[in-house]
This record gives sequence, structure tokens and C-alpha cells, in this order.
Amino acid sequence: MRKLVGLALPLMMLAGCTVGPKYKRPVTTPPPTYYTDLSPQANSIADLAWWELFKDPVLQSMIQEALKNNYDVKIAAARVEEERAQIAVTRSLYYPQINYGLGVSGQRAALIPNHTYYDYNVNLSWELDLWGRLRRLNEQQRAVFLSTEEAQRGVWLSLVSDVAQAYFELRALDAQREISLQTAESFKETLDLFNKKLEHGDASGLETSRAEGALSNVLSQIPDLDRQITAKENQLSLLLGKNPGPAPRGALLSAQNDLDVVPAGLPSTLLERRPDIRQAEQQLIASNAAVGVAKANFFPVLDLTSLLGGVSPQLSGLVSSGTQWSVAAGLAGPLFKGGQLKGQYRAAQARWDQARFFYTGLATQAFGEVSTALSAHQKLAESVKEQAHSVRAYQESVRLAKIRYTNGLSNYFEVIDAQLQLYPAEQFEVQYSLGQKVALVNLYRALGGGWKVSDVDWMKNVPGTPSNPTPP
Repeated sequence: MRKLVGLALPLMMLAGCTVGPKYKRPVTTPPPTYYTDLSPQANSIADLAWWELFKDPVLQSMIQEALKNNYDVKIAAARVEEERAQIAVTRSLYYPQINYGLGVSGQRAALIPNHTYYDYNVNLSWELDLWGRLRRLNEQQRAVFLSTEEAQRGVWLSLVSDVAQAYFELRALDAQREISLQTAESFKETLDLFNKKLEHGDASGLETSRAEGALSNVLSQIPDLDRQITAKENQLSLLLGKNPGPAPRGALLSAQNDLDVVPAGLPSTLLERRPDIRQAEQQLIASNAAVGVAKANFFPVLDLTSLLGGVSPQLSGLVSSGTQWSVAAGLAGPLFKGGQLKGQYRAAQARWDQARFFYTGLATQAFGEVSTALSAHQKLAESVKEQAHSVRAYQESVRLAKIRYTNGLSNYFEVIDAQLQLYPAEQFEVQYSLGQKVALVNLYRALGGGWKVSDVDWMKNVPGTPSNPTPP
């Protein structure tokens, strides 16, 4: 062993060269402001934790349950652990590989007496990393591991956003169903009134048919809303990792937290926030290291080997009979591969180019997604305001039409027409309100919301969730 170390030390002093390109982040040109952001600010809603943005206790409970039980979350966690273990596998290449062997053999022939031999050996092999091949392999695996960590954070962010969006959609369906029930009750009262008047000859069949048709039109939409509510509850159950069933309700859709002013932050900081962009950069780093590995394959590999063992015709004398040892160093490299190494190197470069284009394309896409979501939230807020004014106006129209009918100034067709105009206006108000809430969720997702939150905080109040420390 001393001879082996003495041989290795001067060679290890040479092992400082690492071939292959050093990683440099591709140059991207973020816009000075988002396309639809007229007053950019340094702070952003992405700085908020999800429980600071979504304040409905029922929704918070759902998100906590989803972060604990969702199957995609569990798969992402398992992938992180897999790549964490692979780091140890790759790091082991730095160290000598020591193996042992035990054996027994015998022979018998006509003119040769029987012989039985026992042997043992301990062998060591060690690749000196002269050209940085092992360092590049470790660099590549560490980047793969970090990319899975960013992918895990992406799963968390997507899950929080998906649960919030599905919950808002469920509350919108509830609101639409309640509007339909109230409208149907109003039309039923009208139909009952006309039926009584028709019996006494004070109303015509035209009025009765008109009221009956309006009632049936509204009633026909309630079963379809029930169908959509069941489907949405089942979607929420799957996100929460449990069997289908009814979902609890909290605040009304109109009472859900929203922001009058939604700061998006500066575009230049987006690359540091979004987990998918951070994941893509780690994949790019891994591809860059793979180019170095492919380049190092052109150079020879220096292996040190040693053997310590013994042979004896008797098991009891296996150790006392003496030992044998050997130390050797071998240099092996490619001489002719028919273009194999060059092809592998070019393929690695092409994969790096793909990763680079994917990274820059994803960054450009991210700027567009933020602008789209920001514009949607701004414009839908205006639509909600105008539609609320429209609903109030139609409600007043219904009230005045009923007064006119009661005083004999008009027929009931005016009342029915006013109610028929109010019903879709109320439905549109719900849809615009839902759109505004979903736009806020999409903006939070597009900005990489919660990027300052630690791993444990992401799973806030979820019992039994361990932290995932980054390996050294």
C-alpha cells in the first residue's frame, strides 16, 4: 500500500486539469417592463407565500392536504431522493475501489495425485482523474439532482395553483347554481300567478306559456350545473390524493381575497424565481458537464492497481503459508474508434445546444405568460366592475317592471323580459369574477410564486414532512 501511495502522489499532483467548457449562463435580454405593466415595481406578489395570498381557511386546508397526499408530489419527492443517492454513486468514483475474493479449487487425473488449493485476495483499483472526467461526471450528476429539486418546487407551485383554481371554479359553479335556483323560484311564482289568472279568465295562454318556457329554460340548466359540480369535486379529490367525494366550502367566490394593485416585479428577476427556468438551467449545466466528459474520453485513463493474497493446499495454512502482492499502474487510451468518440462529443454538444435553446425559449415564454396573466387580471377587474353595474341596473329594471304591473301600467311581459335579461347578466358577473380570480392564480404561477419560501414552509402545518437538505 505504501508503494501504491508513493506512486500515486506525484501523479495526483498532475490531476488538476479539467477539460471541457466552463459553464456560462446564456445571455438573455429581459424587457425593461412587462408588456402590460404600466407602473413596474421592485416588489412582487411572487414574494408572498401561498397562505398569504389565498386566505380562505377551507382553501388553505385543502392546499395543505394536497401538499401532503398528492401523488405527483410524492413522485417528485422520490425522484429527488433517487438523484440524491446517485450523487453518492458518482462521488464514489473519486476513491479507490477495494474488492475481495475467496476460492477453492481441486483437480484429479490418472497420473496426478489429488490436489486441493485454497486462495484469497484483496484487490484495489484507482482511477486518477488526470483530465477531470470524474469531476465532470460529478458536476453533471449534481446538476441533475438540483434540477429535480427545482422540478419538485415546480410541482408544489403547480399543485397550489391547481387547487386554488379548481376551488374557485367550484365556488363559481355554486354561485351559478344558486342564481339559477333563485331565478327559477321567481319564474315559478310568475307561472303560478298566471295559472290562477288563467283559471279566472284574467290571463291569456300566451302569458302562461311564456312563463312556463322561461321556468323550464332555467330548470334545465341546474342538472348540468350539478354535473359540473360533481366533476369539479372529483378533480379536487384527485388533487388532494383521496377518493372522490363532496368538497367542503368556505367563503363565497365574491368574498375571496383579491388585490386591487398586483405588482409583478421586474422582468430581470423572473429568471431567479420560476422553478421551471431554474430547472432548465440546471439541465443546461448538466449538458455542459456532459460535453466535458465526452472530451475527456479522448484522453488516456491512468489506473493504479494492487493485489494482496495467498494460496495454500490447506485451509489452516492459508494465512501462515505466506502472502503475495503486486502493484501496477496502467495507462490506457483510445487509438482508433472509427469516429465513435468524435460522434459522442458532437452529440453532447448538440444536446447542450438543445438545452440552451430550451432555456432561452422558456425565459422568453415566461415573460409572455406574466404579461398575459397581468393583462387578464387588469381587464377582467374592469369587466367585473362594469358587469356589477349592469346587474344592479337589471335588478332595478325588474323592480320597476313589477311596480308598473301592480299599478296596471303594463302587462307582465315587461316583468318576464326584465327577469330574462337579469338572469344572464348575473351569470356573466360570476364568470368575470371567476376569470379575475383565475388570472390572479395564473399570475402567481407565472411569476414563480413563493420562491422565497423554504421547503418546510411550502408544507406549512403538514405534520410529518421532513426537510430536504442539499448535500455537500
